[in-house]
Amino acid sequence: MENILEISGLNKAYDGFALNDVSFSLPKGFIMGFVGENGSGKTTTIRSILNMAKIDSGKITVFGLDSVSDTIEIKERLGVVFDSLYLAEHLNVKQIEQQLKPFYKDWDSGEFFRRLKEFDLPDNKKVGDFSKGMKMKLMIAIALSHKAELIILDEPTSGLDPVARDELLDILTEYIENDNRGVLFSTHITADIERIADYVTILHNGKVWYTGTKDELTESYAVIKGAENDIPAELKSRLIGFHAYRNGFDALIKTDDLAGIPDTLEYEKASIDEILVYIAKEDKYEKNERHS
Repeated sequence: MENILEISGLNKAYDGFALNDVSFSLPKGFIMGFVGENGSGKTTTIRSILNMAKIDSGKITVFGLDSVSDTIEIKERLGVVFDSLYLAEHLNVKQIEQQLKPFYKDWDSGEFFRRLKEFDLPDNKKVGDFSKGMKMKLMIAIALSHKAELIILDEPTSGLDPVARDELLDILTEYIENDNRGVLFSTHITADIERIADYVTILHNGKVWYTGTKDELTESYAVIKGAENDIPAELKSRLIGFHAYRNGFDALIKTDDLAGIPDTLEYEKASIDEILVYIAKEDKYEKNERHS
């Protein structure tokens, strides 16, 4: 399987934060959900892919090209959708199109205006007056109009209403029907990831906590609940994000560790959202244990 994006041993340090040996890959023809709590390193990773941040070490390739030495060629073939508009907001879309097309050798004006019509975007209104959902669709239209082979989205659904979010997911689903394309989708809304992603990478404290298929992730973890006294001693050390309260406890557990648990303990398949919550709880639990 050919990868459209490969990151190997990425390290990038700032004051108070560092990406540490981040490695993952996205095969052609698939959507990867890129998730983690605020400050986990998602935006720094995306900035590194785009050569907007100078990495300390490691290697990033996009379309088999080096992210640093081949950055111009990569950006010709790349579409990026941020959570805010990066265009001159006093212009309308016709003026925006005139500004953009000299930068892309494969720019297709017909496709651009076809997408504007499809997305119900007016061509005579200042883009600064667009709603957040309209701005997001405009950035998608731009990516599709220069035949982007990889679209990277950094929190594009934050602040969008459910209808606009649903429209975005439908657009991405249609886009990825071409097996030579890929999508890296960073978002806090894990329901969107569960709906459309094939792969998931979880960043936590600047490190890769998980990377692989979405199905493998959700099949590998469960939420376990019950009375704390019913937890076998050898099992408790393997619980993730253990949380005790007056009437019992809850925690995340690998499904491989469920064999032989007492009938008094209940468990159910974990969602991606729950996995992220328990990863964060584990940090607090370990910190409390160290200071107890």
